Amino acid sequence: MTSVKEFRIETEATDTDLGRGAFVFTDDYSVFDWGKMPDTIPNKGASLCAMGAFNFELLEAAGVPTHYEGVVQGGEVLALDEVTEPPREMAIQLTQVPDLPHDGRDYDYEAYYAEAGDNHLIPLEIVFRNTVPVGSSLRSRADPADFDLDFETWPEDVVDLPEPVVEFSTKLEESDRYLDRQEADEIAGPVAIDELEETALAVNEIVTERARECDIVHEDGKIECFYHDGQVYVADVVGTFDENRFSYDGQEVSKEVIRQYHKRTQPEWVEAVGEAKERAKAEDVADWKSLCERTPEPLPDHVVDAARDLYTAGTNAYIDRGLFEAPSLDDAVETVREL
Repeated sequence: MTSVKEFRIETEATDTDLGRGAFVFTDDYSVFDWGKMPDTIPNKGASLCAMGAFNFELLEAAGVPTHYEGVVQGGEVLALDEVTEPPREMAIQLTQVPDLPHDGRDYDYEAYYAEAGDNHLIPLEIVFRNTVPVGSSLRSRADPADFDLDFETWPEDVVDLPEPVVEFSTKLEESDRYLDRQEADEIAGPVAIDELEETALAVNEIVTERARECDIVHEDGKIECFYHDGQVYVADVVGTFDENRFSYDGQEVSKEVIRQYHKRTQPEWVEAVGEAKERAKAEDVADWKSLCERTPEPLPDHVVDAARDLYTAGTNAYIDRGLFEAPSLDDAVETVREL
């Protein structure tokens, strides 16, 4: 189980064979790595399921291997264009995810791969960036000159990158951290880091082009992958408003809207999260959340409604179908501008 979706396992994966199961998407949301927040956003789960399915079908059509098998409705596994109502379940192939032993923040990847066989999750997130929006962690880790940009400091608006940038971060550690290329290559195990980068760039190109077709800007995103029988597959969910950042007419159209709202309205909690993560790092403690001295408050009703409409209107526009009862994307965007 993750903080926003659950697994239904039908057949367990083995050392040699993929399993079968489904993601069950909930209306929960998570920001700042907190996990499940104290409220929900109606229809968010279905919008992520639909948008993720749409992107997986684009990837499969382009020859990019994925674990996607279809969406589930009425007990049947269907293509997205066959469903009549917003889906909440996605049928997928399953791989093995061995335990990652650790002593504090010292993680034993050799033990992980000793248990993994030839069928396992690659314990990395591969991040791709087309722009550097406000709120991007890249601003704190790099300077504009690192990307041949003619700025001494990052400006207070979105910056377009001349070429997509690919980065790697940990996936299974208690607190994710960005890696240099050598460390990422070591953690990737039997898979060449260049192959993961090529896969990420292919996914980025497909999602970026689809977004452009509906006047949405694809700013950044990530993928997860697994390795089976010598082949890399794209896993988890791809190109949704949770996994990726998008904008429309200069306005963020993604979970970033909620993240920035919390920064403005609950700065004490956001600051406490940052302090807990730094303290955990200093004390070599894996579970930073246990050190956090504050908990988040629920969103006001009008913000929940605005977020719901943004997810559903954005998904309708992206998949070019009125699958959800929602306002136009223009109207949904204007509402969140005023939050």
